[in-house]
Amino acid sequence: MNAQKPGLHPRNRHHSRYDLDALCVANPSLRAFIIANPKGEATIDFAEPQAVKALNKALLAHFYGVREWDIPEGFLTPPVPGRADYLHHLADVLAEGNEGQIPEQASVLDVGTGANCIYPLIGHHEYGWRFTGSEINDAALTSAQAIISANPGLSRAVRLRRQKDPSAILAGIIHKNEQYDATLCNPPFHDSVQSVQAGSERKRRNLGQDVSDVANFGGQQQELWCEGGEVAFICKMIVESQQFARQVLWFTSLVSRGDNLPELYRALTQAGAVKVMKKEMAQGQKQSRFITWTFLDETQRKRWAQSRFKG
Repeated sequence: MNAQKPGLHPRNRHHSRYDLDALCVANPSLRAFIIANPKGEATIDFAEPQAVKALNKALLAHFYGVREWDIPEGFLTPPVPGRADYLHHLADVLAEGNEGQIPEQASVLDVGTGANCIYPLIGHHEYGWRFTGSEINDAALTSAQAIISANPGLSRAVRLRRQKDPSAILAGIIHKNEQYDATLCNPPFHDSVQSVQAGSERKRRNLGQDVSDVANFGGQQQELWCEGGEVAFICKMIVESQQFARQVLWFTSLVSRGDNLPELYRALTQAGAVKVMKKEMAQGQKQSRFITWTFLDETQRKRWAQSRFKG
């Protein structure tokens, strides 16, 4: 069974060890992947992609009411507690300009929602927010739409848009006269296939497994790497965000490597961001963070909250 996970957001539902019996009720197929660790305790093999996928299916059903969830083989299986953490910290960002109240009426753009559609699933359940998910990969888009269609009520809360321009991130997705209270993004953080493989090997060694070319969380090329890695991707998003300075309250993105921050801060200064914040997150030994920026000053942000966050 999983050890206690220090560092998670106070509202995160995953502070305790996994109750594998309860999770097997939520997803009976998980039982086939339960093994004993060296201490004789029940756990799952986190180096086995199918086990991680079965665990995700169980977590989404048990904690978030997602009865139907599946992704095609080879697509990214995201760690649910960490994804939930991003959303809870994002809720705090939105509350800061709203007299400490998390808005019930919020519209969020999930950049690169993926085949798993994880952020809209968790964010809608936890906060009732509406989501637009962008995606460039047709198979991922089809998978995400199948999840939305299979779960009652989601189609009213989550819509998907295909990014037709492979060189664009926000352009073509944010339409004229639309407003979003926040964007979120889990960018591809590797800069090459070799970097992906090295990271996967390191992860398997940490799990005490034989090194192989199977990434334990899966992932397609556009989910895992891009030319220049996450710095290039986020810098491009920062440049594009200037076009939508009056249409989005807070732009945000995960940053996997802390030493990438100085370059991103320089890009934000050049872009004219009015306020920039970093939110630190931790899940056990894993440290992560996201940056958030806005082009609106404090008066404009308060006016935004007053007009958008009623109810």
